Parts: sequence; structure tokens; C-alpha cells
Amino acid sequence: MPRIVLALLALAAVIAIGALVWFMNRPADEPALDQAARVQSPYWSESDRLIDVDGVMARVRSEGPVDAPVIVMVHGFSYSLESWDAWAADLSADYRVIRMDLPGHGLTGPDPQRRYSVPQTVDFLGALLDELGLDHVALVGNSLGGLVSWRLAAQRPDLVARLVLVAPGAYSINGVTEQPVAVPMGVSFYFTQAPVSMVAAASAGLFGDASRMDPSLPGRVHALMQTPGVGQALVERLEVFTLPDPTAALARVQAPTLVMWGGRDAIIPVAQATRLAADLPQAELIIYDDLGHILHEEDPARTITDVRAFLSE
Repeated sequence: MPRIVLALLALAAVIAIGALVWFMNRPADEPALDQAARVQSPYWSESDRLIDVDGVMARVRSEGPVDAPVIVMVHGFSYSLESWDAWAADLSADYRVIRMDLPGHGLTGPDPQRRYSVPQTVDFLGALLDELGLDHVALVGNSLGGLVSWRLAAQRPDLVARLVLVAPGAYSINGVTEQPVAVPMGVSFYFTQAPVSMVAAASAGLFGDASRMDPSLPGRVHALMQTPGVGQALVERLEVFTLPDPTAALARVQAPTLVMWGGRDAIIPVAQATRLAADLPQAELIIYDDLGHILHEEDPARTITDVRAFLSE
């Protein structure tokens, strides 16, 4: 049996035990993080600011020359803008790199109106770009961030000049279609009360080779998931998460697109990569046989070379 399958089975057993504890001691709703607490977080940087996007106080980080071409990066589910640190450090030498924590994530924290569906997140991203006065940007997204990015490009082509999609959501997985699926008790426990050791085990499954995982990654993910209100917001997002047939929407994407996928992706099957590239009007596909779901973190040096080549075309 493959090592990753054994690891996931062991993790499932731990989650099941923890879920029972969670069910017996379900946490009360936590107050959202206030502005002072955000700024005092060790993850806040001098490049960060809070921007009001239709009632959501979003953490936004801007780096690089202010007059340079703009790249906007959108992280995956349960992660934060720090997921792009390596790529941003490289690209900010020549581009204006803008990142954010999506609603219900990181130091943005929960949306007071609990708008967590995919269409609502697409609207949030479009409204943020409008608030910043941006259009025709290069939009980069991973997983959930990739799903939101290509759907924004389909909905508002004026905003997106180029797309880089890193293992994006698109087609049905885990039984999710145009209808959401029930969130298992163990998953709710994971996002609200999991210890850092459990987060480390789950994070390892995002890599083609877990030895490439930055040792600080689990602690960061755990700490930001424990931001007041974030864990429950992640559960609520799953409760409304849908993946309707994307074929017609993909056909409306006008921007040239680079699709990047890890051959060892255990989250979204790499078999979807070829289908996605075929359904997009202008797509180039690169598959990295040895990498996993977050290839931008697993091997930033190799993958950023391909991103730069695409952006310079």
C-alpha cells in the first residue's frame, strides 16, 4: 500500500477520535479578530494593510515597484497569503505583487455576513481589484484560489490579462457537484480544534515528497486557523462549496493561461489537468511528475522559472 495512503488512513483514525471529543465539547462562537490584534500578529508585516471590501476588512500585502506590471496571487483553502512567499520574493523584483487573505482565512478573518460560496468569493476578488483601481492584471491562483481566479476571468475579462492556475478547482471531486456535501464531524474538528501535530500530518499530504515541506509551515497554518472565528468560517465555507459543470464558463476565459499541476497531487487528481487545458481557449499545461498540490511551495525555484517565461511571452 502506498505510503501516503497509510499516512492518510492513520490521520483519518486520529481525526475520528478527535471528532468525538469535539462533538462532546463543541466550542462556542468566537469573537472576530479586531484591528489591533491583527496588527500585533507575528504574521503581520509592514507591507500589509487592511482594506474594506464590502464590509470585509481584508488583509492585503503589496510588494515590488509601484509602477511595475501587477501580479495578484490568491491562496488555497485553509491557507493564507504566506503560501506565496517564495514566488512573491522572486517576482517582486520586477512586478508589483499583491496578495490577500480571502474572507474566512488568515488575518482577514470571518466575513460578518458569512459570504463564503464560490460566486461570493469571486465577487469579493473582483471588488478588491476595483477598490485597488486595478485591471488587466496577471492573476495567479492555487486550488480554491485558482477556482476563484479563472471564474473571475470568465466573469470579468477586463480585469485579467493573464492567468496562472496551480492545481485549480474546476471539476467535481469528493462528491461535490452543483450541490455541496455534508461536512463530516471530523473535518469540523480539524479546522476548529486540531493540534499542530495533526495539521503537520495533513500538510504533508499536500507534497509529492513530504521531506520538502518547510518545517515552519504546519505551525503557521495552525496558528492562522486558530485566529478567532477562522476555523468555523472554514467549516461554513465547506458547507456551501459547490463545483458545478465548469465547461461553459471555462470557454469564456479569454486570457492566455498557464496550467501547472503536480503529478503526485493527492487533493485534485492530475487527470483533471489535461481536461482543464483542453476546455480553456488559450492554455499551456506543465505537469511536474514529482510534485504535489502546492508545487509553488514544494519547489519554488523550478516552478517560478516557468512562470516567468510565461509572463514574459
